[in-house]
This record gives sequence, C-alpha cells and structure tokens, in this order.
Amino acid sequence: MSSRRFGSQSLVRLLGHWQESASRTPLWRQLADALRLLILDGRLALDTRLPGERELALTLEVSRTTVSSALAHLRDEGYLESRHGSGSRVILPDSRTPPTRANASAALDLSTAALGAGPEIHQAYTHALTAITPHLTQTGYDQLGLLALREAIAARYTGRGLPTRAEEVMVVNGAVSGLALVLRMFTGPGDRVVVDHPTYPLAIAAIQGASCRPVGVSLPHTGWDIDGFAATLAQTAPRLAYLMPDFHNPTGRCMDEKSREAIAAVAARARTTLVVDETMVDLWFDAPPPRPLASFCPNGNVITLGSAGKSFWGGLRLGWVRAPARTIATLVQTRDTLDLGSPLLEQLATQWLIENGETFLSARRQMLRERRDACAALLQEHFPDWRFRMPEGGLSYWVELPDMLATQLASRAEAAGIHLGTGTRFGLSGAFDRYLRMPFSLAPAELENALVRIKPLWMALSNSGHSVKRTLV
Repeated sequence: MSSRRFGSQSLVRLLGHWQESASRTPLWRQLADALRLLILDGRLALDTRLPGERELALTLEVSRTTVSSALAHLRDEGYLESRHGSGSRVILPDSRTPPTRANASAALDLSTAALGAGPEIHQAYTHALTAITPHLTQTGYDQLGLLALREAIAARYTGRGLPTRAEEVMVVNGAVSGLALVLRMFTGPGDRVVVDHPTYPLAIAAIQGASCRPVGVSLPHTGWDIDGFAATLAQTAPRLAYLMPDFHNPTGRCMDEKSREAIAAVAARARTTLVVDETMVDLWFDAPPPRPLASFCPNGNVITLGSAGKSFWGGLRLGWVRAPARTIATLVQTRDTLDLGSPLLEQLATQWLIENGETFLSARRQMLRERRDACAALLQEHFPDWRFRMPEGGLSYWVELPDMLATQLASRAEAAGIHLGTGTRFGLSGAFDRYLRMPFSLAPAELENALVRIKPLWMALSNSGHSVKRTLV
C-alpha cells in the first residue's frame, strides 16, 4: 500500500506555535517533540509520508540542518522510517525500540475524557451471557440491531419528548461508526459539512475520511451563534451539519431550548440535514438537557447519534442512529458495504443497562460533579493564569491559556510521561493552540499528581520569554 503524502503547508498548520524563541532547548529538538506529539495524537496518521527536508525547511523558515536533525532523532526513536528518494514515513516504535523519555516513566493520560467500568457493567454482561442462549441457534447477523434493544432506545427518546418507534432506530458500532455511515449515505467527495468550531476530533476525522470538507462555525463566549450558523448554511450549501448540543465536546456547554428551536428552523429553511451527536446526553450535573433537537424538526431532517460509551463504558463499543424510518431503511442498505451488524452480547448488555441503569447513571453524575469541582479547585490553585468556565455536563474543561502555548506545553509534558489534549485537536487548520481540553474523569489524587508534574513545565514555558498576563477564572 502506498503512503499518503502530507503537504508542507498542512503540516505547518498542524504544528501550530511549536517554536520557543527564548527556550534553551535546541530548535531541532523542539521540532522533533512537536512532530512526535502529532504522531502520538493520531493527527499524523501511520504511513503518512512527510515533505522533503528542503521543502520543510523553507516552509518552516528554519535551516535544513534543523529539520534533518529533528527527523533523524525521530528515526532513532522509531517514529519515522526513511528510504533514499522516498522521504520519511510515519511509523510507531516496536517492542525492540529503546524507551524514550515519554514512556520511560508511568504515563498519565489527560488526553482522553472517559471513565472506567463500574460493577454494573459486570452485572450487565453476566445477564447478557444468560440472555444470549435463545439467540445461539440463529446466525447473529442483524444490520438493524436487536429488536428489544431498539425498543428500549426508542422508549428513552419518547420519554425525553421525542416520540420514537423501534423502526426509527438502528444499532451501530459506536457513534463515530454511525457518523461514518451517515456520511457515506449523504455525501460525496468534496461536499461540505458544517461543524461547531471547536468540535469533537473524531468527527473531523470521519468527515475528512469521507473526502468531505468540514466548515467551522465559531462558538461564541457562551451558547451558539445562530446568525453565524444561518449565514454559513446559506454561503456554503453543505450536505450536512454536525452538532453536539448536549454538553458539547470539548466546551461542556448545553444548547438551550430557544436555540434548538432556532437551529431547527434555520436548517429547515436551508434544507440541510442535521446530524446531532448526543453522546454526552446522560452526563448532566445540575439539570437534564432540553428536549432532543430532533423534536423541534417535524419535517424529519434530523439524524440523531447516541452511544453507550460515555454513559456506561467505552468498552461496549455500541451506539445507535435515530432517524425517520425511510432513512433507517436506506442506511441498512448502505451498511452492506461496511459490516454485517453489531455484536449481540454487547447489545444484550446495553439493553440491560438502559432498562436498569438509572441508579448507576445517577451515581456516576454525582461522582463527576464532585470531580469537576475538585478539578476546578486544583486548576485555580496551580494554574491561576488559566481561564475556564464550569461545564454544565460532560467530562472535561475547555481551558484557555494566556498565549498560544498548548502545543509547546504538550510536547514538554509528553517528554515527562503525561499526555495532554491540545486545543488544536479540536479545531480546523491548527486553530485553538491557546486551549487545552482538561478531563476531570480521573480520580482527584491521580489528577493532582498529573497537574503537579505539569506545573514546573508550565512555569518554565511561561517564563521563557513569553509575556503571561494574570487573569481570573
């Protein structure tokens, strides 16, 4: 299989503000650290071929020696493979590669916002192992999904104010898989898809993977920019618009009922299909979200994505699509080219959790509320210059730094064995380099350990020639 070449301008946008002018770290090392971070984040995919040294040096406005030294260092660490006349190709270190500073100590992951499984998950699988017996005489192939599970999901939507029948639900292998299926059905190469900006990075990847062009509508300080959304639909004529109104990832904000009504009206006038990601809908703290956005669209131009991953456990790898029955029927035909259905054991476990999991979800929300508050106190104590708003739900803070230093801080943290989620992962063309997504899903003691280890890195970075203004949270 041939490598995909990555353009120099695209690489520069991903690198963001990687260069520290007053740092004692050699420039080649700063470049190597920034490139390694892109590889570990997945923003530089495996088998990608980098631009040539001369081209990259010209684009980055550094010497060719700097580029050559950085690439040589990454080759020594096992992140690049180079062949004469073919450039450098992205790989990952194998088990024989000596450990780098990034994995020499126990790694702490602050780049993933997710929770582990509770005892209820074991209980759900125990039930599923018993419940699967009557299904074992069948093939196990079902592209719509288990009827009883679809009925349970439909009942949840109906209870939230969106009347739904089982034939309007399709079980898929996670919300991202559902999005990929919708993209395959509705779009073609070069089509535009409007997204919030920032937005969920795997949604960006799915849109780009479908050879579509994501078009961002910037989120204002609070809420959603309805006028900007309307103008973007009018100007770009997108095939779809992907939104996350329920505890948006990464900002944690929740779209109010008035905004949902306005967004639905704008989409109806523009005849644009909305794809609404409700992955975080169960993770509210003070009040549940308003009615599903689809309930404001009587013409049915809304496709809703749901998932068991954030509500219950990511290891379930199960999601669903809620849409008009005619859309579901077409999606089933489209799915023929992707897979033959979802695992039955996971469907039975998820059905049990949906029908019996409200106590589990209530306890999980209380735990997350406490961890959110503990994380806020830690951030205020150790990083008073960082700004953030208390999220209404979800799993993370969207933290604004005093300057565009997220990539540089993440590079230093990676070398210290701490993975950070830079804002650039959530933006288009390298945007949001002054932001971090900070999950509060870790236990407070583990989170404090990570933040204490990050603090001297931040102090050294913010004092190395950068003017950092003290701000209030």
